[in-house]
Amino acid sequence: MQSRYLVIWFPHLLTDRFAIRQPELRSVPFVLIAPVRGRMVIQAACPRAERQGVFTGMVAADARAICPELRVLHHKPEVGEKLLKALALWCIRYTPVASVDQPDGLVLDISGCTHLWGGERAYLEDLLSKLSAGGYNTRAAIADTIGAAWAACRYGACSMIIEPGRQMETLLSLPPAALRLEQPTLQRMHKLGMHEIRSFIQMSRSVLRRRFGDLLLTRLNQALGAEKEIISPVCPPQPFEERLPCLDPIRTAAGIEIALQKLLQGLCSRLEKESKGLRSCMLRYYRIDGKILQLGIGTSRASRNPEHLFKLLKLKIPEIEPDLGIELFVLEAPIVEPLSAEQEALWNMGSSSNNVAVAQLLDKLMMKLGGSVIRRYLPAEHYWPERSIQPATSLQDKPTTNWRSDLPRPIHLLRQPAPIQVTVPIPDYPPMNFIYEGTLHKVRKADGPERIEREWWIDTSLHRDYYCVEDEDGLRYWLFRLGHYDEGEPKWFIHGFFA
Repeated sequence: MQSRYLVIWFPHLLTDRFAIRQPELRSVPFVLIAPVRGRMVIQAACPRAERQGVFTGMVAADARAICPELRVLHHKPEVGEKLLKALALWCIRYTPVASVDQPDGLVLDISGCTHLWGGERAYLEDLLSKLSAGGYNTRAAIADTIGAAWAACRYGACSMIIEPGRQMETLLSLPPAALRLEQPTLQRMHKLGMHEIRSFIQMSRSVLRRRFGDLLLTRLNQALGAEKEIISPVCPPQPFEERLPCLDPIRTAAGIEIALQKLLQGLCSRLEKESKGLRSCMLRYYRIDGKILQLGIGTSRASRNPEHLFKLLKLKIPEIEPDLGIELFVLEAPIVEPLSAEQEALWNMGSSSNNVAVAQLLDKLMMKLGGSVIRRYLPAEHYWPERSIQPATSLQDKPTTNWRSDLPRPIHLLRQPAPIQVTVPIPDYPPMNFIYEGTLHKVRKADGPERIEREWWIDTSLHRDYYCVEDEDGLRYWLFRLGHYDEGEPKWFIHGFFA
């Protein structure tokens, strides 16, 4: 198969990124600057700024003198590298081999891919149209070699497709810089009057090597296809997934258990190498009748212990319907978290063993009863009772503040306060009795009030005056009056229950 390469150039990569994120920049000239030897120097300029005489490498003060309305933004060196890698990963939908060409280009090996789009022309138009719709200015070229495509992309008249075997004709009229040579070499060629590649491409190789070094010959050979050029493709992040095809369809619980153990051993080994543990695990099984079914488990804390995970999956085996047989198992961990070697080493040692035992117990309960039956809450820094707690995502979550202990708080807080009917001797006193859900409660003891205001920066409403009361049966409740007692008829609510 004839190799074909696509080179994409982003002439305004960094400024395009800013214009995409801040659309208002599209209508004004702007540049990105960074300090260089004590001066702020332009690292990238948008097309509008370039048309007014501002260019990369110019001192920012000089650029502002030329273009008074110029907007100046600060440049972060690592942004370009991350952006190019992200674009290369996006291009994997067009080819499995996509590489970054620093500082502002991509190289794609499109051999055997273009026919899926109806040919190279349609392939190129589809890719560039999507990049353009995303806000990027691009130029591109397709050729048999990376060198020829790079030269045509950067120094050709427009985006173009070089027919197979026509690299030489394309290169002849281009300047020596199209061969990706070093600046000192280009300066020597310019002094000797070599302004086009045609002026030296037919010279003796020994003369060229003696005058300009080995790099010139290497670049010529690469562009003409006489020497292979290696690229380093980007690799998309691999999902934590293990696959187990079966020689014979599996229909028994024993066979499913063996398959699960093999899958977990492989998955946990990968997690250990990357110092991670899973929080969620999904098992998909493919039956020979063509149906694909799945089931999942979750853990209270990150884990890569195959024995513990197997016990959880074993509880799900009765739900598996092998029917005529299962021919493929796929085990995937869609949610993983960092898990250091020190944490894993303490799995069953010292004081942490209690935490691990609790986590394992919670995992088993969730598998049997469902994940919605178990909740863990942490204190939140809010006075308003409904906002004073927050749900925890795992046993590893640490509280950012302490539980309030200076004032009594109920062990059971209602999700929403429930209205009650009360009898109050004096408006500012606690109630003598109250009716809740049709039952009359006579108050024997009471303590309060405790005034709790709403956070004014969140919402505005009336304050609450809370009372701790005890009825004739010894049951204790948390009641409150909404607003001032002298402003009309106050409303009363029950908000919680004490132990």
